[in-house]
Amino acid sequence: MTLFLEICFWFCIGLVVYTYLGYGVVAWIMVKIRNILGKQFKQYNDPSFLPKVTLAIPAYNEMSCIEAKLQNTFSLDYPADKLEVLFVTEGSNDGTSEFILSNLSKYPSMKMIGGTTRRGKIEAMNMAVKTIDSPIVIFTDANTNLNNQVIRNIVRHFQDPVVGAVAGEKRIETQGSEAAAGAGEGLYWKYESFLKKLDTQLYSVVGAAGELFAVRTHLFGEVEKDTLLDDFMVSLRIAADGYRVIYEPDAYASERPSFSIQDEMKRKIRIASGGFQSIARLGFLWNIFKYGLLSFQYVSHRAMRWAVAPFCLPLIFLLNIALVIFKPTFILQFFMLGQIAFYIMAIVGYYLENKKIRVKLLFVPFYFSFMNYCAIKGYLRYRNGLISGIWEKVKRAE
Repeated sequence: MTLFLEICFWFCIGLVVYTYLGYGVVAWIMVKIRNILGKQFKQYNDPSFLPKVTLAIPAYNEMSCIEAKLQNTFSLDYPADKLEVLFVTEGSNDGTSEFILSNLSKYPSMKMIGGTTRRGKIEAMNMAVKTIDSPIVIFTDANTNLNNQVIRNIVRHFQDPVVGAVAGEKRIETQGSEAAAGAGEGLYWKYESFLKKLDTQLYSVVGAAGELFAVRTHLFGEVEKDTLLDDFMVSLRIAADGYRVIYEPDAYASERPSFSIQDEMKRKIRIASGGFQSIARLGFLWNIFKYGLLSFQYVSHRAMRWAVAPFCLPLIFLLNIALVIFKPTFILQFFMLGQIAFYIMAIVGYYLENKKIRVKLLFVPFYFSFMNYCAIKGYLRYRNGLISGIWEKVKRAE
């Protein structure tokens, strides 16, 4: 019995380590082997390649940031005659639609569609794509700022006919006095950026950040209206059709972190619910014999992070307790003390976060535990059917 518990204990530890560290190491080694064999993917950077682009911006009740978004959008470095801007303001009732309408004469390349009923972001995207005639559409959120060269850095990849989508980078703007949630979120996205660079060099990114991603317009298949992670579903379906999804770190969208840990928890739980919804709808991607590297990347980088590691962590803790009782070896006691210390740091980090006190030492244990707790809560929410395609807006730090 003890042997069985010990095998389960080390196996679960192995799964968690692989999910958060091991995959990155394996992907790095595989990329190095590709480079040695001379099988790198061709890079495209022709500055004269300037296709027509539509920047699609779903905007529900964004009056607090819409003026800044207009200024940022029309200051981007891209030929004005090649860029159309489309706002989708379905259901807005805070003056967002009226403000955009009042600026249409100022920005001739800007259009707006919408209605009085709020149907959710994915319905806004489905509605927008039907009106777009440009070969490339770039989706971005109204509460983000884009870097000046963002469009040029994205479209250059579409010169490669095998590229079906391009994922931009999400950056979290934190200040010195920012709370741990925002700082932890920033650290998380830096690590994600590192993994996405490896994914691109290995084969394809598995998922895109909804704050900034681009697709060939004809590849955008209408997405189910109850979809929670539209960006993830759209990009993975494009990849499953045989196209590569490229990560471009020099095209980025910056946004402020969530206003509070409670707001960030709501967002993370919803994302996790969407992760389990996506796993159910993308079950075909587990077929590694058909999808090869894409399956390996999808399972290792995404599915395991949502559906395996979060449930292994409490199991590891419980197995460790049992093993220390029945087989109190030094290594098992060491792991037990290490886990206790780690989770105490996470709890203290959570307490200080609510007090708006920022301690860098607690970022990793707090945010790591926080993410996995939200993943479990997200699974329960998905299992109970408490999901909707209409997002509840999360307040952002000012």
